Amino acid sequence: MSNPLLDNSTLPPFSSIKAEHVVAAISELIAESSKAVKDILASVDEPDWDNFVQPLDEVGNKLRKAWSPVGHMNAVVNSLELRKAYETCLPLLSEYYTEMGQNKELYDAYLKISEGADFKNLSETKRKIISNELRDFKLSGIALPAEKQKRYGELQKSLSELSSSYSNNVLDATMSWTRLVDSLDDLSGIPENALQAAAEAAKAKDLEGWLFTLEFPSYYPVMTHCSNRELRLEMYTAHVTRASAGGPDASKFDNSEKMEDILKLRHELAQLLGFNNFAEHSLATKMAPSTNAVLKFLNDLAERSLPQANSEIDVMKEFAASELGIEELNAWDTAFVAEKLRQHKYAISQEELRPYFAADRAVQGMFEIVNRLYGITFEQVEEFDSWHSDVRFYKILRDGQHIASFYLDLFARANKRGGAWMDECRCRMKNSDGELQLPVAYLVCNFTAPVGDDPALLTHTEIVTLFHEFGHGLHHTLTEVDELGVSGIGGVAWDAVELPSQIMENWCWEKEGLDLVAEHYKTGEQLPQAMIDKLLAAKNFNSAISMLRQLEMALFDFRMHCEYGTEAYKGIQGTLDEVRSKVSVIKAPKFNQFQNAFSHIFAGGYSAGYYSYKWAEVLSADAFSKFEEQGIFNRETGLEFLSSLLGRGGSADAAELFEKFRGRAPEVDALLRHSGINNA
Repeated sequence: MSNPLLDNSTLPPFSSIKAEHVVAAISELIAESSKAVKDILASVDEPDWDNFVQPLDEVGNKLRKAWSPVGHMNAVVNSLELRKAYETCLPLLSEYYTEMGQNKELYDAYLKISEGADFKNLSETKRKIISNELRDFKLSGIALPAEKQKRYGELQKSLSELSSSYSNNVLDATMSWTRLVDSLDDLSGIPENALQAAAEAAKAKDLEGWLFTLEFPSYYPVMTHCSNRELRLEMYTAHVTRASAGGPDASKFDNSEKMEDILKLRHELAQLLGFNNFAEHSLATKMAPSTNAVLKFLNDLAERSLPQANSEIDVMKEFAASELGIEELNAWDTAFVAEKLRQHKYAISQEELRPYFAADRAVQGMFEIVNRLYGITFEQVEEFDSWHSDVRFYKILRDGQHIASFYLDLFARANKRGGAWMDECRCRMKNSDGELQLPVAYLVCNFTAPVGDDPALLTHTEIVTLFHEFGHGLHHTLTEVDELGVSGIGGVAWDAVELPSQIMENWCWEKEGLDLVAEHYKTGEQLPQAMIDKLLAAKNFNSAISMLRQLEMALFDFRMHCEYGTEAYKGIQGTLDEVRSKVSVIKAPKFNQFQNAFSHIFAGGYSAGYYSYKWAEVLSADAFSKFEEQGIFNRETGLEFLSSLLGRGGSADAAELFEKFRGRAPEVDALLRHSGINNA
């Protein structure tokens, strides 16, 4: 049987990839890679870039190219068979990468290059890659005795399996719960397009009525617009108890024990490597200089935001009581009350904006914005191999030359992980024969699909999400670095990796940007100036509350990983409760177990790193200030951003790249100004 994952093709042959191909291909490629590494080591006496690092990159690239579509399909077209194959491979890959990270011969060869007379003659990019490798060897336990190295491998393998299992529980819990409503009277206030989607969801299951789920496009309209408080409470309860011991699926997909195990193993791993805690371990590859610096940064932002947040919540409570008859504002009321108050104050709602944000038009407008900034164009490819009929594929062109590509998968559906993200399909690298592998990205969102004869219509919030993920995609695809280790997002400090995504959001809040993106899907009319004025006036509505919500999650994550194993540690729930007592202005009910579905830190790359969103937001706000000063479509500024930061990947330290663009170190004032927080 031919195996499509072994084709080493330019693009993945998605339609040919079956679950039964996965384990065989990955096992074969791991064995092949192990042998290739041994052969390279055996054949080289005096290692240098060309005879050692470059061949190793090409070995690693082949395995990455096969694994990329497997991990991607597991997220976007999940099935029991694929999940099982994916999970079978995780320990195999963990074991392989651990073995490579603890290979003393490899480490010695990199060390020899770094200490050699020719090291200074290498490019800055190549020197950075070798320095990163030596750092990562140390973080892989290269200096540990054999017994502790063995334990390190066991810890990594267990953590990989636990994270995957945690993520599966969240997906299963999200998919498990549905609510069928048989009377329109119970759905008062929900927008028509959301009702149509719910009716189609019911029909697809041969049910009468309206079917709601915990997927965001279904959940959000109920929580934001439905005047039926009991239904809001029911959906909120199901949502915040996912994968926990409480709620409608009590203990069925419970992540509680997995979370404890993850924290325990992370702490042991950090201490094994000589760190006091996992937060210190996390910062070894980040921009922030110390755990104290992160905590000071987060607490300072919280302190500056809290007075305004208290004022915002007081206004909400008063409005809820006087205008909506809600005497006690609860967590399942806040989105509903906030939306009503927003409409009351600014006479604008997300639903009013939808007709102006047809998905296709928004994408084309986004392309035009990027063209004006960086001089690149986009070409849609009609015939390509895909994992789903919703998916589109685009080439990116500069001066007519193909420089990169990306897949765009916009809509929510069953068996697709929630949220929005960008991931690597192919990374830019130049092979030893001079052939250039072009970068390819996956861009994934979970918007409401087209309903009836209408196109997919997005909210402005979803437009911001689209631009955010596209910013990540540009970071990956517009890289000008040819070396695999630091091209695109490779080697970029995790607390700086959100800078390119967050800066893109700004064009969604500028009239010149909105004029390119927004157009009424029936009349072709541009977004009226009066609506733009209201949208911009409402931009920072409840911004201090939003700031504190992010800081709550960041402080919970960081303190939990800092304090674990010390007398200060109060457990997962205890830490969350204490953080909430200091920074939360909306009281979470006791049954809220949001941490059980907090995949970012228990199953993603943000463990002891959730603070990165705010850290990078300081960078992005400050960087955008330069565009504000020189013109938001100033091509010269755009090309300067591309050449000094966006296109440089991880080829230099993030702080150095930022200062090259901005001419100075980052300052927090721009973030507070952009957020409309006045108690600075």
